[in-house]
Amino acid sequence: MSVIATVDQLETLYGLPNESSTAKVADWITPQYRRLIEVSPFVALATSGPEGLDCSPRGDVPGFVRIHDDKTLMMPDRRGNNRVDSLRNIVRDPRTALLFMIPGAGTTLRINGMAHLSVDPDLLASFEMDGKPPRSVIVMTVGEIYFQCARAIVRSDLWNPDKRIDPATLPTPGQILAEMSDSRVGGPEYDRIWPERARQSLW
Repeated sequence: MSVIATVDQLETLYGLPNESSTAKVADWITPQYRRLIEVSPFVALATSGPEGLDCSPRGDVPGFVRIHDDKTLMMPDRRGNNRVDSLRNIVRDPRTALLFMIPGAGTTLRINGMAHLSVDPDLLASFEMDGKPPRSVIVMTVGEIYFQCARAIVRSDLWNPDKRIDPATLPTPGQILAEMSDSRVGGPEYDRIWPERARQSLW
């Protein structure tokens, strides 16, 4: 098997990026990039720690990632599974990356920077939803920000409703848990009660 082992080999294979791939990069939140953040209801959060890498989905009402100023973003940590993989990484290694997606749009937005966690009471209260504040807020300083071209979305046909997969053809969380735990957790009852449990614990 042939392996690319050096940057020189890689650049020989791919060449160098053209101007449209580099001119789009900024180190602050431009007005156009601000608009993309404001309408996005979903972002993938990538972090790094001693155990390795983590990529976590984050979703909320559009604009849930708050623009504090031209260099700073704030994102509430809503209720989840309490693994806190991303948060554990951030407190030990502040390097963080975000990938924003907008339903129906091909353009995605990438941000790399440094993050920390805040539990300031006033800040937590400002993110309150349904009477419930987050337990912490991820505060990120933007290092670089740029849009990603739409080829991946076009190739995947991601937003085409005719390409949606019927959930009934997929393993359910209850089935996966049961198989992985020798039926100690999960199973049909887990799947039955999950929708209502999720509805009551979104925030």
